[in-house]
Amino acid sequence: MTRVVVVDDQTLIRQGIRGLLEVAGIDVVGEADDGRAALPVIARTVPDVVLLDLRMPRFDGIWVLERLRADGVDIPVLVLTTFDDDELVLAALRAGARGYLLKDVTLDQLTRAIRTLADGGTLIAPSITDRMLRAIRSGPSPAGPQAPPVQNLTEREQEVLRLVAHGYSNREIADGLFLAEGTVKNHVSTILTKLGARDRTNAVLRALHEGILG
Repeated sequence: MTRVVVVDDQTLIRQGIRGLLEVAGIDVVGEADDGRAALPVIARTVPDVVLLDLRMPRFDGIWVLERLRADGVDIPVLVLTTFDDDELVLAALRAGARGYLLKDVTLDQLTRAIRTLADGGTLIAPSITDRMLRAIRSGPSPAGPQAPPVQNLTEREQEVLRLVAHGYSNREIADGLFLAEGTVKNHVSTILTKLGARDRTNAVLRALHEGILG
């Protein structure tokens, strides 16, 4: 059973999400009402996915993402929020979020997204993808101003990267390309190195910015 921590400042929202997810077979192992309270809950429960709101008083979702990254915590974070502002989306992804959904999603969409992240994939709501791509390509590199230049990817690496960008996990990529899962992991590691990216989401962002994915 996939294990989730829900971070949202609204008690009714947290309780509603917990009830819906548990009906869908996802175990909510912890809750928190702001960023500072979230960190010890995440450390104690070590969930498969953190479900995170962005706009919270005191310590918000971006603060949580930055602290998790600074502490070396590699638990996938799925942002679930009412805000689809381009800069906020990019800020969350650059801070380490591996998924971004709006709160108007269906329960089926939410549970699929949680399981996708738990399996190592990424997912961004289709309704904000086009605007986000335009913002990425017109703005600074997601890897930062001091990032090394990207190295050329092989045809196979580009193929793997496209599947990563579509949210597929290593296992799903391996099945689709008839490769061993270990081979896919090696490809992903090489892609991160060549793009100067710290994780899969950052690699996709930089590839989009550089026009590698078309």
